[in-house]
Amino acid sequence: MDFRFDIVTDYMPFFLKGMGITIGVSLAGVLIGLILGLLIALGKMSSNKWIQLPFNIYINIFRGTPLLVQLLIIHFGIVPLFMSPSNPLVSLVIGLSLNSAAYIAEIFRAGIQSIDKGQMEAARSLGMTRVQAMKLVILPQAVKRVIPPLGNEFIVLLKESSLGSVLAAPELMYWGRAAAGEYIRVWEPYITVALIYLVLTLSLTYLMNYVERRMSTDDQR
Repeated sequence: MDFRFDIVTDYMPFFLKGMGITIGVSLAGVLIGLILGLLIALGKMSSNKWIQLPFNIYINIFRGTPLLVQLLIIHFGIVPLFMSPSNPLVSLVIGLSLNSAAYIAEIFRAGIQSIDKGQMEAARSLGMTRVQAMKLVILPQAVKRVIPPLGNEFIVLLKESSLGSVLAAPELMYWGRAAAGEYIRVWEPYITVALIYLVLTLSLTYLMNYVERRMSTDDQR
């Protein structure tokens, strides 16, 4: 098999552009997902079953259906209601955000419930309201415990952003498919794309391990 490096060289500016967009939409997706996920987690933990119901339905829908199907519905069914023509990058960010929120909600719920109930009781005995106790006592401890699974969710989201190529969002995989179509070659563009994804995920894994070590060191002081 002859490997044509000229294809990689010709398309490298587009691969780098796509990499930047991939990082951007993944970061936007996880940040919006963090906010929505925390709110959904708190809603699901409500003692009122009727309040829990919509949050449970949301989590079940987004965790129980393929992300690709969600992206297609959002891009061709929902986004056109608000903008025309539908912007693939907007659809991709919305889809990634809503999907990740369902998984992040469960991560936050598990983290919050892992904190000893005595912490809440102690905070309430000091005169704090339930909201104050959650904000000042429970959440700071829970955040430290959910960082590893949140890092894993970011890595998953980074890879799943490749589905944006189906919507013609100009992320990394889109340019890999463009190069394969132009040159009728699959090895060069797809191996290059795979290596770029590998570098991104390994870099993110190293970063999350570093953050975990720093937080462990701070806790020991």
